[in-house]
Amino acid sequence: MNPLLQIKQIISKSTSPEGMQTRIVAIDGCGGAGKSSLAAKLAALLDDCPLIHTDDFASWDHPLDWYPRMITQVLEPLRQNRPTRYQKFDWQKNQLGEWETVEPCPVVLVEGVSASRVEFRPYLSFAIFVETDRELRLQRGLERDGEEALPLWQQGMAEEDEYLLRDRPEEYADVVISGNTGDLWRINSSC
Repeated sequence: MNPLLQIKQIISKSTSPEGMQTRIVAIDGCGGAGKSSLAAKLAALLDDCPLIHTDDFASWDHPLDWYPRMITQVLEPLRQNRPTRYQKFDWQKNQLGEWETVEPCPVVLVEGVSASRVEFRPYLSFAIFVETDRELRLQRGLERDGEEALPLWQQGMAEEDEYLLRDRPEEYADVVISGNTGDLWRINSSC
């Protein structure tokens, strides 16, 4: 079976944390792993469900400590079955930009580095981790951002390494998928 269809089937059987109408699905992995591509395909398969990117909250100055805003503006409102209202980070202007709203619905995808961090887990119904070789991730990142971004990528990768050691998202994930090949590597036995 196609890995995306398998994931869709597993998500459809997942349950929300108690009292929540919305199942929040995290798609985690390091920069350049293929999370955004996977998330876009999965969102289309899930009836164009809302897709929230951690890049709408993070910045080069704050690559991993942006999460309180995600909790207060997105996760907590969804837990209370209320619409979210969050301000997206504008990477061109290096400042907060336009406001977005997401209504409670059956599934919301949260995609990006540290999308399944420990602080988010009480809100999550399901987590996917995209595992990709470090060299391929760097290559993809520099193709997208340009060679001049190498120092930023090196700094970001070091911070991601700390996150991986601290939160162990690949162990927490319900599904681990290869960002190199697209193959499913592991499906948690409880799925």
